[in-house]
Amino acid sequence: MPEQPALVGYTYWFVPARGVTPRQPVLLLLHGTGGDEHDLLPLGEALLPGAAQLSPRGTVVEDGAYRFFRRLAPGVFDVEDLMLRTHALADFVDAAADAHEFVGRPVVAVGYSNGANIAASLLLLRPSVLAGAVLFRAMLPLEPKRVPDLRGMPVFLAAARFDEMMPIEAVERLAALLRAGGAALTVHWQPASHALTAQDMHEAATWVGRQWREERDQA
Repeated sequence: MPEQPALVGYTYWFVPARGVTPRQPVLLLLHGTGGDEHDLLPLGEALLPGAAQLSPRGTVVEDGAYRFFRRLAPGVFDVEDLMLRTHALADFVDAAADAHEFVGRPVVAVGYSNGANIAASLLLLRPSVLAGAVLFRAMLPLEPKRVPDLRGMPVFLAAARFDEMMPIEAVERLAALLRAGGAALTVHWQPASHALTAQDMHEAATWVGRQWREERDQA
């Protein structure tokens, strides 16, 4: 695939919507470490066929692998850098909405691993950017100064009991903060490792369908 020009520092890919209603969300696709702007396009299409997809490439390079923020060691995040890049990502979404004419449409983050962690950081620091989130293998990325207002925001968290990268207590802390903020949180635990499974996809697609696909089909 050819690359699109960078926008406020992000190389990205944008797929326009096909035959959707005004409430059909734009999917913000956020790849894991070592991925790029093309990695999650098939995942987005599987979750919500026909939805617009906005897929940026992480702006940090670690040993040749793209990431969305720096870390000091595996599982130890550079929180100052994470905060700066979370706000930068939120500003990118706003700029992309202007550039691709989806201002006012709901934006739903779909992230895996490192991408899910910065999506969680968006929920905690810039929740007004999002209308929902699907978090595959996320943990609490930082402790916010205050609990965000997430009243009614739908969030799906796919977690694994044997995830070698996401400690159960850090996943549960993220879930507790989201609930404290009022998010309509669904947590799906399964006996798996960090890699995604067919069951993850099935559960997430079913959840997304209840939230948005049925509305499109009834239009």
